Amino acid sequence: MHLKAAAASMEQDSPSSGPLDMAALLLAAYDLGDMINQSADAADYLYWKAQLERDGEAQALIRRFRKAKERFEECGRFGRFHPDYDEAKREAAELQRRLDECVTVRRFKEAERVVDEMLHEIAVLIARAVSDDIKVPDGGAFRNGCGGGSCSGGCAGCG
Repeated sequence: MHLKAAAASMEQDSPSSGPLDMAALLLAAYDLGDMINQSADAADYLYWKAQLERDGEAQALIRRFRKAKERFEECGRFGRFHPDYDEAKREAAELQRRLDECVTVRRFKEAERVVDEMLHEIAVLIARAVSDDIKVPDGGAFRNGCGGGSCSGGCAGCG
């Protein structure tokens, strides 16, 4: 997707050149959404999302990781003093490592990251078209996808 061309087009059709036409603005937003959905990056994301949903081994690992993570979080409320803390931590870390090694999970997370970056770049362009002072979320939970690399349920593939 050529974001510089889109930004130039936005500048030409700037709302500051006349009264704000909310209907035209919404139509342009829907058109932008359609362009994003038709992009190769979105197609790659949807492909790997479907692959992840069909990958029984990956889904089993995700379920096991969620349970291990819940167990670790429960133990973590008491800290190292909980009798199962070290075992729960080890189990969660081992399942995390196995998820990180799963090709389907890795490819999905990479495709998700690429789409996330594209959406963030678009958000920055839109915000800057309005004002340089508008803040656009950058980093943290807004940018990490898939639970920040932990496949902990924060992404579409993990629920």
